[in-house]
Amino acid sequence: MSIVNALAWLMLIALGLPAVLACAYVLWLTLLSGRLSPPPQSSRQLRFDVIVPAHNEVNGIAGTIANLRQIVWPQDRYRILVVADNCSDETAAVATTAGATVLVRHDPSRRGKGYALQLAFQRSREEQWADAVAIVDADARVSANLLEAFACRIEHGASAVQAHYGVLNPFAAWRTRLLTIAMAAYHIVRSRARERLLLSSGLCGNGWCITHDLLGKVGYQAFSLTEDMEFGIDLGLAGHRVHYAGEASAGQEMITDRRTAGKQRQRWEHGRFQLIRSRTLPLLRAALQKRSAVCLDLALDLIVLPLSYVALSVAALILLSVLLAWWNSVFLGWVWLSSICAMSLVVYVLRGWQLSGTGARGLLDLAGAPVFVVWKVLLMLSRQATSEWVRTERKAP
Repeated sequence: MSIVNALAWLMLIALGLPAVLACAYVLWLTLLSGRLSPPPQSSRQLRFDVIVPAHNEVNGIAGTIANLRQIVWPQDRYRILVVADNCSDETAAVATTAGATVLVRHDPSRRGKGYALQLAFQRSREEQWADAVAIVDADARVSANLLEAFACRIEHGASAVQAHYGVLNPFAAWRTRLLTIAMAAYHIVRSRARERLLLSSGLCGNGWCITHDLLGKVGYQAFSLTEDMEFGIDLGLAGHRVHYAGEASAGQEMITDRRTAGKQRQRWEHGRFQLIRSRTLPLLRAALQKRSAVCLDLALDLIVLPLSYVALSVAALILLSVLLAWWNSVFLGWVWLSSICAMSLVVYVLRGWQLSGTGARGLLDLAGAPVFVVWKVLLMLSRQATSEWVRTERKAP
């Protein structure tokens, strides 16, 4: 083999191996994403503290509390706790007037959603009133069956549960429709498959629940930009999986403004890359030492980059393999392999579209997906995101 051929093979393997593994992974999960059967109804005996971490949410917190009061669950078996964290507005007063129990936290040196949750968890455990805590964002809207979905799984052995995380305004703009499709692929397709395989769905930051018993075993120490993913990994490393409750939901209004959406996306993506650097090796080590499929899957979920990056790597692989095959037919197999990878991604995205409910408009918007991909990559090449808890500006729900 000539040196030129050897270099060409090395380039294809270096570019192709990660792309092939990522596409095989998402295709496998897509094939297992059929509808799940919910467990039997609960006895409605469990008590919940519904915790709402809030930072300068004066305009929307009353609406969120009103929405939480519409949950179909015995009124004497759940409380609403709002953590007014480092607020400079009247969030605490408005939440109190709306009927919530309010915890006020002032600590400028330790800012972030993780610190607010830690305070609420500590207070809930000290009072020993609730059996479990549920976490809902201050600008979210939840389905009426949220606590029932949590309770029926807890009564059947679950200790941590994640509801479906959705979009409240999918038809506001093409950007929100694409995000709805992406979230359906990530939060429904993958979570259904993981639940079927008895793996962990992970935590999405909004609409999740954990029992006090498990909180006592796995102390909450998640303070990164993506504190939800971090704590979900901590649970996996401790030998516990997060169950998926797809019939219940917690949704948020997604941003239509390009600049604001960019800042939010920066925080999410940089937080994810921080976790890749800090948690991948511990997860792989735990997967080997404990023979833990949960830890292995959590590691794979970190290693497999968001769809935009996988799509770019597959596009680059197709281009490189076509050029090399034109030069030497020995590389023709790579053209077929890269094409199969591209088709796997198409199947995955179309399954997300099917479950997203965006219909024909969403399908048409997929034609603009390359623009969305380029936008995300350019964001990641810009300056680092802040680690502080910054309220995302949204229209009032």
